[in-house]
Amino acid sequence: MGNKIATFTDQQLNDYQDCTFFTRKEILRVHKRFRDIRPDLVPKQMTEGQASTVKIPREYIERLPELRENPFRKNICEAFSRDGQGNLTFEDFLDLLSVFSEQAPRDIKIYYAFKIYDFDKDGFIGQSDLKGVLEALTRNELTPEEHQQIADKVIEEADVDGDGKLSELEFEHVILRAPDFLTTFHIRI
Repeated sequence: MGNKIATFTDQQLNDYQDCTFFTRKEILRVHKRFRDIRPDLVPKQMTEGQASTVKIPREYIERLPELRENPFRKNICEAFSRDGQGNLTFEDFLDLLSVFSEQAPRDIKIYYAFKIYDFDKDGFIGQSDLKGVLEALTRNELTPEEHQQIADKVIEEADVDGDGKLSELEFEHVILRAPDFLTTFHIRI
């Protein structure tokens, strides 16, 4: 009882629990983490409208320990932001952490991995996207020619319809053959 301040209504918590892979307690922890990033921007109590409109700029989200060293941090923020620029509302942030949680199913992780690796945002993983992924992962350890060879090989092996790029379905087929994918595609709250 006492003076405890409710962060969300019961209905809001029920709604968030229904559309994430988190418990009520975890949702409140996510809110605390979100608020701790920029307490000057995020109110302790959030109305439904604020949870979907109050934004934290991408550069602050990218400083989180879980993202700071991730070469895809910009793409991750952009994939989850409603504004497409990587600025996250609480609901965007909740979605991001939910998808990267261990409880999220493989198909949802694959969907967002596709969005993150689609650098040019054309709805396909093409040569330039693969080169971007390789550059991010190898950090200049490979030559441009080696990047090209690897990108060519991936397209050759995974491009079922022969259009020179990977659709979401073709990408999913590749990921399903990579058993380490699920163990590396998560963030703990």
